[in-house]
Amino acid sequence: MRQSQIFTKTAKNYPEGEEAKNAKLLIKGGFINKSSAGVYSFLPLGLRVLNKINNIIREEINELGAEELLMPALVHKKYWEQADRWGVDVIYRTGGKENSAGVMRREDFEYGLGWTHEEVISAIAKNFINSYKDLPKSVYQIQTKFRAESRVQGGLLRGKEFLMKDLYSFHANKEDLDSYYQKVISAYKKIFKRLGFEALVTEASGGAFTKEFTHEFQVLNPAGEDTIYYCDKCGFSQNKEIFNAASHKNCSGEIKSGRAIEVGNVFKLGTKFSDAFNLFYLNKDGVKLPVIMGSYGIGSTRVMGAIVEQYNDEKGILWPENTAPFQVHLLEISGRNQDKIGKIGTKIYNNLQKSGIEVLYDERNISAGEKFADADLIGIPYRAVISEKTGNKIEIKKRGEKKIKLVNEKEIVKLLKQNQQPRQ
Repeated sequence: MRQSQIFTKTAKNYPEGEEAKNAKLLIKGGFINKSSAGVYSFLPLGLRVLNKINNIIREEINELGAEELLMPALVHKKYWEQADRWGVDVIYRTGGKENSAGVMRREDFEYGLGWTHEEVISAIAKNFINSYKDLPKSVYQIQTKFRAESRVQGGLLRGKEFLMKDLYSFHANKEDLDSYYQKVISAYKKIFKRLGFEALVTEASGGAFTKEFTHEFQVLNPAGEDTIYYCDKCGFSQNKEIFNAASHKNCSGEIKSGRAIEVGNVFKLGTKFSDAFNLFYLNKDGVKLPVIMGSYGIGSTRVMGAIVEQYNDEKGILWPENTAPFQVHLLEISGRNQDKIGKIGTKIYNNLQKSGIEVLYDERNISAGEKFADADLIGIPYRAVISEKTGNKIEIKKRGEKKIKLVNEKEIVKLLKQNQQPRQ
């Protein structure tokens, strides 16, 4: 893509009123736009990043054999009432309006925006799960959620509207759920590794769902809202809410504490929603039993904010290669030979595209200093410069590093191809 054609531009200053580093950098860099507190638009650059995050999640969840679907965001209150959750604080309920006769329509008050989808998926599953032969099953969606959060100072880390992957599984017995639960944990480890995180699998409270521990995937970072206790040596990790030092057994490692960002979670729901929605199946002996369920979430917009919190410096963002909007940022520094350098730049740009390399081409008629500043802010993994100074060579440098290398056209294609991130 040519940078002159991008819908957005970078800003000279950080946005006023934003405290979170991810919001400051993403807004200044033209990735997102704040519509209101906790509500953001994802602009073309930001959407490219978000799509890459979702594709990584989708690939690994598909490997589990789960099927993708899409459920409504507008959920009738009968579903919430059936699970006794119509009165929760975080739900946005629809309001009514008077008709021409000055009467409020009753149905206008009967919907809530989806903040989670256990109720909806349980009602759907009831139509298709009747026998042990129908189990196990797993389905997921990547969809917008709405939660009436009171604290929204964290940029993408805590929003009123956000994108989330929620996976739901259905099982005939606890043993099958336990087995699948561990498979999801393994898939999540792969996802977060591909996203550039060292996520700690952290034990947490089951709350109203289960007496067992649930598990959160926590990334150590000062911007996090949670405090966790962990051991570098054995992988022990517990949320502050349930921390018990006596749980740290068979290891001589030191327990540390730190702030962390929760990027994913997994729950054993048991039969809470099956019981509420009469979701039963007949076993081999014809006995009617409740379906056992699991729920597994990753907030992809929160992940995007967490990446920026984790990967940045004083100049801007440092995107990991798997999630960067482009692989290389090609800068044309024309000087007095604008026509000549422009022709060279266009040739290199076209060659990179034909070679399957995602490239952002800065051919704008602005100063070299502005181009370098924008490149650092946007944070694409590689910066390639052509100018009078480089002659028939290309100056390539990795974002965040000082080492500069001069290469020709064939060499830059080879280098970038070698550094394209394979699926792990």
